[in-house]
Amino acid sequence: MSGQVLAAYRYCETVTGYEARNFAYGIRLLPTPKRQAMSALYAFSRRVDDIGDGDLAPEEKLRRLESTRATLGRVRGGEVAEDDTDPVAVALADAAARFPLPLEGLDELIDGVQMDVRGESYETWDDLAVYCRCVAGAIGRLSLGVFGTVDGHDQARAAEYADTLGLALQLTNILRDVREDAANGRTYLPAQDLAKFGCADGFHGDTPPPGSDFAGLVEFEVRRARTLFATGYRLLPMLDRRSGACVAAMAGIYRRLLERIAADPEAVLRGRVTLPGREKAYVAARGLAGLDARRIRTFPGPRSDA
Repeated sequence: MSGQVLAAYRYCETVTGYEARNFAYGIRLLPTPKRQAMSALYAFSRRVDDIGDGDLAPEEKLRRLESTRATLGRVRGGEVAEDDTDPVAVALADAAARFPLPLEGLDELIDGVQMDVRGESYETWDDLAVYCRCVAGAIGRLSLGVFGTVDGHDQARAAEYADTLGLALQLTNILRDVREDAANGRTYLPAQDLAKFGCADGFHGDTPPPGSDFAGLVEFEVRRARTLFATGYRLLPMLDRRSGACVAAMAGIYRRLLERIAADPEAVLRGRVTLPGREKAYVAARGLAGLDARRIRTFPGPRSDA
């Protein structure tokens, strides 16, 4: 690996460590080449997300998103030189040369962020699932390109499980960020579900809407997320031990967030629900030391005493 490519990876790893604490706890369990590739994927994804979450006018956001799509086209076409001035493009191009990355997943991510910029809302879970597959399921499938599967496992089925696990993580994110998203004028939970539980008017404070069954809404969405996790965890026996431990660590952190939300639904209205760094480190260590992805059939949920 040239010094220019190595520097590009170091830049991506710095971005990942600073911006994505949950993600970083998982990928530190990977061998260096896979960790570098995952950092490149994250850094590109972070760029796309930052455009969508920024303060620019919608028209300018859409223009910049198309610019990132053009960069992706250069990566796909082998047009990024090692001395290119964009370190993220350099690292992503090298990762794509080393691993069978389905780069169209990054096109899907851009599509999903464009949906955010246009202010799309979702009537049903099926509608929301399309968005979740763009912004999270696609990342699961891209990650699988880095992880690979152990011999004897169907790659297509593994991709389905990776996609579903991405949906579980994204739905957990949506529940966690209900108040923050409302403050930014965004509503992700399906309108059908909001109306069912008396929350159709949205969330405008640190208490549930008057007359609503907010706890019932959260319980309903938590059950859906648990089902997605249960299906997504079927991916783990298909991975080698270290890749399985990485996925288990990242998913385990979000699963703990989900259970924390389930225990106190109104917490998401009071602020962002988080886990302390020590607990994240515990989950990551447990993923490496206590999980043999070649033998397990299901992944255990968080312990009640954790």
